[in-house]
Amino acid sequence: MTAGFFFSIQEGVAQDAPERKILQLSGIILNADSTDAIPGVNIYVPRKGRGTTSNQFGYFSMPVAAGDSVVFSFIGLQRQSYVIPDQARDDKVSLVLTMAEDEFTLGEIEVMPYPTEEEFKAAVLAINLDDEITLGRGNLSPQLLLRWAEEMPASGNENFRGFQNQQLMQLQDRHGPRSLPLLNPFAWRDFIRSIKRGDLRRED
Repeated sequence: MTAGFFFSIQEGVAQDAPERKILQLSGIILNADSTDAIPGVNIYVPRKGRGTTSNQFGYFSMPVAAGDSVVFSFIGLQRQSYVIPDQARDDKVSLVLTMAEDEFTLGEIEVMPYPTEEEFKAAVLAINLDDEITLGRGNLSPQLLLRWAEEMPASGNENFRGFQNQQLMQLQDRHGPRSLPLLNPFAWRDFIRSIKRGDLRRED
């Protein structure tokens, strides 16, 4: 009997509670200077657990109830909230919201390679400069630099030059056969001149 009376009281209170008006909340979110729109801002009602996000133009639209507290949050920007007015004239609410940057400063942290300053000083004083100089000279030897140069991949300029050469060869193949240097009289002329100059002479 008591349980039935309790439920009847709850039903009476629920019936007496006025229904809140449903509104359409829409707007545009801009930065602090009002020059650029902010996409991807989270707009939600914490009490209801629902919300939406702003599109690429900073625009959003969602249904809310009168009296709801709407939260706007975005990483790196200050969180803001907006309360839907209870006495709204129309069935929609429009607003232009500006969000400022959330700046904070971290405390200074000193990073040391050794646990204590005394150990760091002892390690610095124990460095053998002769070994370091020898190691540096070994890394700059001509043989090692030449090997590194051979193993180094082609640069952007070399890749572009090779691509252009391939395109040129494709154009030549499209319009006719490739020229044979052995049948080129100008190539023979340059070859004979190089022999007379002694360019092919072997140096002992």
